Amino acid sequence: MELTSENVENVLVSCLFNKGEDSSNAVMIEGVCGKFGFNPKHLNEQEENIISMLEQLPKQFINDGWSFLMACQREDGVHWGEHRDIDNLLCLGIAVGRASILLPRDMWKLFPGGLPYFVVRTDSFHKDAAGPIQKKE
Repeated sequence: MELTSENVENVLVSCLFNKGEDSSNAVMIEGVCGKFGFNPKHLNEQEENIISMLEQLPKQFINDGWSFLMACQREDGVHWGEHRDIDNLLCLGIAVGRASILLPRDMWKLFPGGLPYFVVRTDSFHKDAAGPIQKKE
């Protein structure tokens, strides 16, 4: 799936709970700007799209990590989104265990613009590093 702000927003909305769905098993994610409670079933359905979009970020994010500020452009140089869009993608990535913020919030002030560095993994993080969701076999 092409990394665009519209695609990220559509995937994000599709991963939220629909009216009437049991939200007791919500995957709670706090990003840079927002907090979300995702439906794990919907996350699993969208996982390939989320990973595909994450992998279009500049190569510095992949397995190494780079500044949140640099995630507004894709690897091909196209400007795809703003801070809110980046945060939405980051939250989706954290939720499926493919992205992680590198330092705790209280350390972000050390970085340019007070925004964190994050990493995108080509493989899933282990449970302790990934956070709330694990890929189901």
